[in-house]
Amino acid sequence: MNKAGLLQELNLKAVRSSGAGGQHVNKVSTKVELAFDVANSNALSSIEKERVLHRLANRLTKDNILMLQADATRSQFKNKELVIKRFLELLENAIKIQKKRRKTKPSRSSVEKRLRKKKKDALKKANRGRPKLD
Repeated sequence: MNKAGLLQELNLKAVRSSGAGGQHVNKVSTKVELAFDVANSNALSSIEKERVLHRLANRLTKDNILMLQADATRSQFKNKELVIKRFLELLENAIKIQKKRRKTKPSRSSVEKRLRKKKKDALKKANRGRPKLD
């Protein structure tokens, strides 16, 4: 993954934030929207593209464009930094190869401990009832 190449391919746009905020919010564009075309990226290899398309499928548009936005601060510059940071983390996690999980058996002592606790709890609950008068 070529970070410099990725940053050049980003399409950043400043727009007006939504929500309450008085007069200031209506005249200043502080919200930053980021668009990244995954399918046509030159910074990603074909294998990386495949992983991103598979792992981030629910976050992509029909045209395989990844959209992110940030309007956490009142500063356009900070929002831009924030959205780029979030984008890079998202892409790194999508590209990372995950370790395969090895199945393991629970130890004998842990099984015995669980069964002892289960028996103890069952007795506790059984003793909560009314005593039987024989």
